[in-house]
Amino acid sequence: MLVLLPPSEGKAPSGRGAPLKPESLSLPGLAEARQAVFEELVELCAGDEEKAREVLGLSDGLRGEIAKNTELRTAGARPAGEIYTGVLYDALDLASLDTAAKRRAARSLLVFSGLWGAVRVTDRIPSYRCSMGVKLPGLGALGAHWRAPMAAVLPEAAGNGLVLDLRSSAYAAAWKPKGEVAGRTASVRVLHAPTRKVVSHFNKATKGRIVRSLMQSGAAPSGPAELVEALRDLGYVVEAAAPAGAGRAWMLDVLVDEIH
Repeated sequence: MLVLLPPSEGKAPSGRGAPLKPESLSLPGLAEARQAVFEELVELCAGDEEKAREVLGLSDGLRGEIAKNTELRTAGARPAGEIYTGVLYDALDLASLDTAAKRRAARSLLVFSGLWGAVRVTDRIPSYRCSMGVKLPGLGALGAHWRAPMAAVLPEAAGNGLVLDLRSSAYAAAWKPKGEVAGRTASVRVLHAPTRKVVSHFNKATKGRIVRSLMQSGAAPSGPAELVEALRDLGYVVEAAAPAGAGRAWMLDVLVDEIH
C-alpha cells in the first residue's frame, strides 16, 4: 500500500545535525527536478525580500520563512515525519506508533511537497517554506513542473498494490494516477455526516486518524474494495462505489458525526 499525503504549512524547526544530503532522498528519479526548485528557491529568498514574499504568498508576519529558505544548504536535517506538523500529522502522531507500525509507515507513506516533489517520512530534510501552489519566476507553476518527473517515477513507487490518495487538490495536481494504477487508487474525502459538507479541520484530523489506524492495525488491503472493508472493520463509516469505467480511481466518503 502506498499512502499519498499532503505536507503541512506549519513545520518544526530544522535539526541541529548534518545538513541535507540530496542524494540520500527517496525517489532518486526526482533528483534533477528537486535541484532545479531548490536552487531557484534559495536564490529567490537570498535576493529581494519583498519579491520573495510575494512569490511565496506569505503575509508580512511570515517574513521569517524567507530567511529559513536562504539557509537550506546548511540547516540541520530531520526526518520528514518530524518536520511536518499540523492537524493531520498531530492526529497521525508518528512518534507514538509502535515499532511495527513505524516500519509500515516508513514503507507506505509518501508526503508530497512543492520543494521536494515527494519524500518518505524517514527522509531527512530541513524545514522550509514552498507550497505546491507557488509559481517561481524561472520554473513557473510547481504543480506543472513536477508533473512529468512524477509521471516517470510514481508508477514504479506504487508497485502492484493499493494507492490511498489523501492529498489536497493542489498536491494532487502534481501526479494523477492513470490507467491500471488509477484502477487501484482510492481518493478519500471526509464529510460531516449531518451536513454532507467538507470542513477543513476535521477533514485533516480524520485523515490522520485513518492512516494511524491502518498503520497500527497492520491491515494490508490489496485494492479499493478491500480498503473499504478494512476501514469499516476499524470503525469508520464509509460510502463507496466502484468507478463507472476502467482506469478511474475509486472515490470514498468517510462520514463523521462530530467535528473535532
